Amino acid sequence: MIGKPNSLILNMRFLQSFTVFYVFFVPILMGQESQGIEIQEPDYIKTIIFKSENSRQQFPIVRLGEPLFLQFDDLRADEANYYYKVKHFDFDWQSSRLFSNEYLGGFDNLRIDNYQTSFNALQRYTHYELVLPNANTRFLVSGNYMLEIYNDYGDLIFSRKFCVYEEKSNVQVGAYRPQNLEVFTTHQSVHFFINPAEGILRNTEELLQVAVLQNYQWDSAITNLKPQFFNGTTIGYRYEKPSQFGGGNEYLFFDTKDLRVSTANISAVRKKELYESYLFVDVDRQWAPYTFGPDINGDFEPRTLLGTQNPAIEADYNWVYFSLAKEYVPDGSAVYIYGKFNNYTLNDINRMYYNPESGLFEGVLLLKQGFYNYKYVVQRKGELSKNEISGTHALAENEYTVLVYYRDLGRQYDMLIGVGQTNSFDLHL
Repeated sequence: MIGKPNSLILNMRFLQSFTVFYVFFVPILMGQESQGIEIQEPDYIKTIIFKSENSRQQFPIVRLGEPLFLQFDDLRADEANYYYKVKHFDFDWQSSRLFSNEYLGGFDNLRIDNYQTSFNALQRYTHYELVLPNANTRFLVSGNYMLEIYNDYGDLIFSRKFCVYEEKSNVQVGAYRPQNLEVFTTHQSVHFFINPAEGILRNTEELLQVAVLQNYQWDSAITNLKPQFFNGTTIGYRYEKPSQFGGGNEYLFFDTKDLRVSTANISAVRKKELYESYLFVDVDRQWAPYTFGPDINGDFEPRTLLGTQNPAIEADYNWVYFSLAKEYVPDGSAVYIYGKFNNYTLNDINRMYYNPESGLFEGVLLLKQGFYNYKYVVQRKGELSKNEISGTHALAENEYTVLVYYRDLGRQYDMLIGVGQTNSFDLHL
C-alpha cells in the first residue's frame, strides 16, 4: 500500500510547478503587458476624445505640466464607476524601467468623479470627463505614456497613448516631393532637422531616437531612422525613401449636427427608435484625378444645434448608413469604414458587407451627432491598404509630426525632448 506523501514532498512538487509556471508563463504575461498596445473599447463605450487644450486634432501630446482632457460616453447610462491608471513607456512603447513614483507625483487608480447623464437624447448615456494632471496625479518626467480605464471589477475597458514633452530641442520639419519619378505623383517625403539645446546631446547615433507620424496615426509611424549628419549644432535627416509616406487622399465627410434635416453628403434622415442618417453613395476614387477638399485628416468633432448646443450631454446618437460603389472581388479582402471615431481600428462593427441586390458595399455605425471624417480601407491577408480605394496623391494635404527622444547617460527612461510639425499643404519640390 502506497502511503500519503509527506509535506516536504508536497512542498517540493508545488515549488517545481510554480517554477515551471514562472519560467514559461509569467514572461509571456509580462511581455503582453509591456507592449504599448492600445486596448479598444467595448461597443457600449462611444465617442472617446483624448486631446490637449484648444488642440485642433485629437492627438494627446502636451508640454510637461500642461493639461490633457479625456471624454467618453457609456451607452448603458447607469452611472457606472470607472478608474484610471497611468503607465510610462520607452520610445518604442516597451514598458520603461521606472517605478510609478518616479514618473507620477501623487497616485493614480482613482475614480473618475466628473460625469453627467445625457439630456433630451433618445439614446440615453452617461458622459465622463477627466483632466490630467490634477490635484492627485501629476507627471514628473517626459516620454510616452498610456492611460488605462478600468471598471469596478478591475477589468481594463480601454486604453489610449499620450505623450508628454519638454522643450530641449527645436525641430524643423518639411514635406517634400520625392525625387524618384515612380512615386513623384503619389508619395511625400519628410525631412527634418534637430537643433538641441547646447550641450545636452552626446552619442546621438545610439541615444537619440525619432518617430515620424502621418496624421497622428501610430500604426504607420516610421522609426529607427539614424542621423545623416551632425555639424555641431544641427542634426539632419534628409532621407528620400525611409521617411516616405503615401500621400493618400482627402477624407470624405458628413455632418449630423441637425438630425431633423439632411445636410451636405446626407441624402435622407428618418426618425425611428433613433434617428437614421443615410449618406450618398460613395465611389471608388483609386483612379480618379486629385481634387482638393478641406478636411480634418480623419478626425471628428461632436456638435449639435439642439438645446443649449452642449454636445457633451445634449448631442444624440444616430445610425449612420454608409454605401460604397465598388466591384466585389472574392479574394478574401475586407472593406472597412476608417476614421478617428473608433481610433482607426478594424472590427466587425465598422466592416462593410457586399449586398448583391444593390451591388454596393454597405455598413452602419452608431455615432454621436457631429462632424466626421472617414475613408474606406481594405484588409487583405492581414495587410492593411489605406489608399487602395481612396487613391494616393503627392498633392494631398497631410499633417506630419516628428517626435524626438533621448536617453541621457545614467537615465533609465527615454525623454521626449522635442516635437516638430508641418503640413504638406506647403509641399516643397
